[in-house]
Amino acid sequence: MSAVQFDREKFKEAILFLASYCPPEELGNVKLHKMLYFADMMNFLEEGRPLTGVDYLKQKFGPTARHLTSAVEELSREGRLTAREVDYHGFFKKDYVATAPFKASRLAERELNLLSDVADFVRGKTARQISEISHNAAWEAAALGEVIPYFTALQLAPVEVTDDDRAWALETAAAHAHTRPF
Repeated sequence: MSAVQFDREKFKEAILFLASYCPPEELGNVKLHKMLYFADMMNFLEEGRPLTGVDYLKQKFGPTARHLTSAVEELSREGRLTAREVDYHGFFKKDYVATAPFKASRLAERELNLLSDVADFVRGKTARQISEISHNAAWEAAALGEVIPYFTALQLAPVEVTDDDRAWALETAAAHAHTRPF
């Protein structure tokens, strides 16, 4: 498999889309990392390539996008995004407010739908719940601080063996049982 290419501009537009799609009180740092992670992994499962190609590192509270901080800073310098620290039950929480529209030309309709679906799923959970969900087989495949390979997304898909699958396996095994490999 070839190396995954990181598309920084697409990554920035995905961040801006999520910031414009989600109310600020529903989009903190933890949830933004997880939305991007799930969108990239789901896109990998559906298309054989991630949405943005950013590296995700295994951290204590789940996968984190390697370049999120610098991309947010770039978007802020460009005047397109505001990242604020707000009080959240006595703690500081980052929230994100889009101050300019995302560039729709960087994201296909299917990708926007995927981002919306992932955002809707993540927004309905607390940061703690979504962190627990992200501690899955793909996350377990890497050591703390290591990059989580995209191919581990295959471990996120449920595997169901059907009667047809079993019949095919038995038929194939029977056909090859009487042949010698050499």
